[in-house]
Amino acid sequence: MNEKFSLSIVVTNQPGVLTRISSLFSQRDFNIDTFTSGKTEDEDYARITITASGDSRKKDQMIKQISKLYDVRKVEVMQPENTILRELLIVKVSASGEKLREILDAASVFRSKVVDMSPGSVCIEITGETRKIDAFLNYIKDYGILEYCRTGLIAVQRGKECLFEHVKTA
Repeated sequence: MNEKFSLSIVVTNQPGVLTRISSLFSQRDFNIDTFTSGKTEDEDYARITITASGDSRKKDQMIKQISKLYDVRKVEVMQPENTILRELLIVKVSASGEKLREILDAASVFRSKVVDMSPGSVCIEITGETRKIDAFLNYIKDYGILEYCRTGLIAVQRGKECLFEHVKTA
């Protein structure tokens, strides 16, 4: 049975690391739903968050294969009940007159932020869990979405424990 899961991976911040990790997924015919990467509090390291779907055997195999890569320092499955998951959406919506007022009201309800207004359109930035982003897109689709760009999920564990602990000593 397929399940959706999120992996948080700490890697050395070197060229080619992202390619090697994404290639592992491709070679094993494993689809990546979202893939984000960025520097950490120590710029020698980057953190990659991958969300994917698959059965537990395939997931375990993928974790083992990723862990064997030279630049990978730590891999962890993020448990949903103990993880803060967020993504970002910037959406451009066709808007004028009364439609603009309705879109701005919806943006307020969804706790989003207007980042640009032009004659005939408005750009809105919203962060949150995937369900919130999907709900906002569903609500405003009838107004005329001109385009949007969406990040993948980023994830951090709740509480005092850190994924980054023990990486430098490993």
